[in-house]
Amino acid sequence: MKKALFLLLSLSLVATSLFAAGGQEQKEEGPIELEFWTHEDPNRTAIEERYIQEFEAENPGITVKRVTHSSTKIQELVLTAFAANQGPDIFNMSIEDEYAYIANGRVAAVDARAVGYKSIDELKNAYIPKVLDPVVMDGKLYGLPLELTNWSIYINKRVFRDAGLDPETDYPRTWEEMADISEKIIIRDGDIITRRGFDFRYPYYLVSMVPMVEQLGGELISKDGKTAIVGEEAWISFLDYMKAWGPNGRNLGSPTYKNARKLFNYDNNDIAMALTGLYQQGRIKADNEDFYNSGEWMVVPFPQFEDAKQKAAACYYGHYYMVNGQTSERRQQAAWKFIGYMLSHGEEYLTTVNIIQPTKKLMESDTFKNMPYSDVFRDDMENGHIVYYGENSAKMQELIKQAVESVMLSGVSSEKAYATLKAEAQELLDEE
Repeated sequence: MKKALFLLLSLSLVATSLFAAGGQEQKEEGPIELEFWTHEDPNRTAIEERYIQEFEAENPGITVKRVTHSSTKIQELVLTAFAANQGPDIFNMSIEDEYAYIANGRVAAVDARAVGYKSIDELKNAYIPKVLDPVVMDGKLYGLPLELTNWSIYINKRVFRDAGLDPETDYPRTWEEMADISEKIIIRDGDIITRRGFDFRYPYYLVSMVPMVEQLGGELISKDGKTAIVGEEAWISFLDYMKAWGPNGRNLGSPTYKNARKLFNYDNNDIAMALTGLYQQGRIKADNEDFYNSGEWMVVPFPQFEDAKQKAAACYYGHYYMVNGQTSERRQQAAWKFIGYMLSHGEEYLTTVNIIQPTKKLMESDTFKNMPYSDVFRDDMENGHIVYYGENSAKMQELIKQAVESVMLSGVSSEKAYATLKAEAQELLDEE
């Protein structure tokens, strides 16, 4: 389905000039209504609706319609809209889902002056190193980050103590310890788990599982970009670990259970640890302020395998604002002006929503340094790298998903799952 839609996305470029001649590229006059699509986040909604009101008051003649979708649904909807040449004026998603829009020429280059900078060089210099690299192509900049996110391990101290563990000393430093500690915490009703120690972020294999392979010496893509799924021993060892984790192994968790991150905030004695970002703190406070203020949660670093060949933390990823390249220059300029206004509130985004807009100013601020456990996220980020992105990154993630779930749920051997993954991933890479 996704492959077909990406083909449509590419082929629809043929119709762009016809669309422009009779549609949005005609000279516009009068009011502009910008359509802005973004992923759901109740904490962002409150401040972003206020920002929109303020922006509209300062810019008569421009209105903004904010439309939200779930973080998974928006990928499909944006793809379908652009394939029909009806994409929103502004959108943001994870870079691994957005990169194809740059590669297929569907988004507009950043207008530095509209955003509030004298030049692109001045704009680039405002951000920490490397974070804008994924949205640069042929020397042009095509997006600006709403947030830069990495994940560490949140721990519910109460659940640890209920299992006879001391959260301050018994938390897992290695993946082997993660499995053993989860075994001590877990409660089952027959084969059904009613309390998990930990479970993975199964939809996000590129962010959280590829680094586990990297710890063991493997790679998703070789450094020369020509070979996929590098390091047979590392990949098979990783798949063996996931097979043992699943219901046909030690039965510690499964993709069939509710996302651990979504359970964590409610402190219902059903999850001890969850893999998530700094933003989770804002969501804990919104969902369960008593738990947030209780001192009964903490954050620790991303675990490493005992025999790790190198240190690797969860990948970091960005949600980047992008602007539809098929609209008129007037609309594009208005869109970048709005984005610039939104991004002028970095400290409030951090304190209210707990998301990081990775400017040098914010990362060096006392506001960031004083955030609970910001040092853990900062150190993990230094041990990580940007998530894999490419024209087929969404499909690459799907192939890893199939491999992991085949060993966990279907009894496929790690060797067979590895062979299938390598063959299909190499075919996909060769298509790029």
